[in-house]
Amino acid sequence: MDNKKIEKISRALSDANRIAILQQFKKRKDCLYCAEVNDLLDLTQPSVSHHLKQLVDADLLLSQKEGRNLKYLLNQQVLDDYIACLNELKS
Repeated sequence: MDNKKIEKISRALSDANRIAILQQFKKRKDCLYCAEVNDLLDLTQPSVSHHLKQLVDADLLLSQKEGRNLKYLLNQQVLDDYIACLNELKS
């Protein structure tokens, strides 16, 4: 993983609301819809959409169109690669 990618992911993770969104994926262990995230967090719909877009842009979430709805899946591989890069800094 290159430094630009690490920076982009780090910026996406620098917001408490985006961390809370990722924690919801951990609890669910499945996909989440935008409306579900909206119900789980005390945020406005435009704010939820903004945070989801930031996570998608950093490749932490994958979005899939399902009719008129968007569902989001955690991109476990990117998260694992990011954590591995951070662990390399410890050595």
